[in-house]
Amino acid sequence: MLWPNSISHPPLAGLAIAVGLAGATPASADQFKQAADGAAIDCTVSQRELTRFALVEDQFASVSKISSGYPYSDFAVSNEPLRGDIYVSIPETFAARSISFFATTKKGQVYKFACRIEAIGAQQVFITNPALGQSAAARFEKATAPEETAVRLIRAMASDELIEGYEIRSLGGLPARVGDLDIQLVSDYRGAAFTGKVLRIANRTSEPVTLDPDALAPAGTLALAFGKDDLAPGEATSAYLVTGAGAFSHD
Repeated sequence: MLWPNSISHPPLAGLAIAVGLAGATPASADQFKQAADGAAIDCTVSQRELTRFALVEDQFASVSKISSGYPYSDFAVSNEPLRGDIYVSIPETFAARSISFFATTKKGQVYKFACRIEAIGAQQVFITNPALGQSAAARFEKATAPEETAVRLIRAMASDELIEGYEIRSLGGLPARVGDLDIQLVSDYRGAAFTGKVLRIANRTSEPVTLDPDALAPAGTLALAFGKDDLAPGEATSAYLVTGAGAFSHD
């Protein structure tokens, strides 16, 4: 088990307990989809506002749809060239309750979208193809020894960096009380063989608290780092936990 002393944060060691207790409900209305090449993707689009479709580790190259020939009875799809995202808008006169279209990506994948139209706010739909992401994540993880990979993952989480091939999710679970601490799961980084967790730890007592890695770290922890070792009354800090990919997963 590694408590990485080489990173800029003090050694961090015990957040697996919090991961097991904290919920993992997405904090926003964003839609996250996994799909293989040629798969149909079910989703929801906004009736009055834009819906953005974005690929993880890929970009849209083209979109194919049937046009009615009448702008008032057709939906619009635009391809944003810089990031490769596509945006869908529905006119007020559009009568159908669903839309469908095909999209081809720059990595040669083809997806069919079948989307319900609902009176909701602007939407974002993120699509991950595990076959593409796992290979990129594996390259990141195999570039160094496991201990160094865990340290690099902690550094990336502490800096809010993107890692090619990693699925990064923002989570909004309620804090869990663990002794004198409130521990909340904020986000996670899912790769091929490693999973990183970003947590928030708060001291809810009237006395200073020193974080104890041995008391907090769960079995299977590869690395753990705290933003601060010592918390004043009411003070909070971030924590970064790395485990194997199968540990403490929430779907």
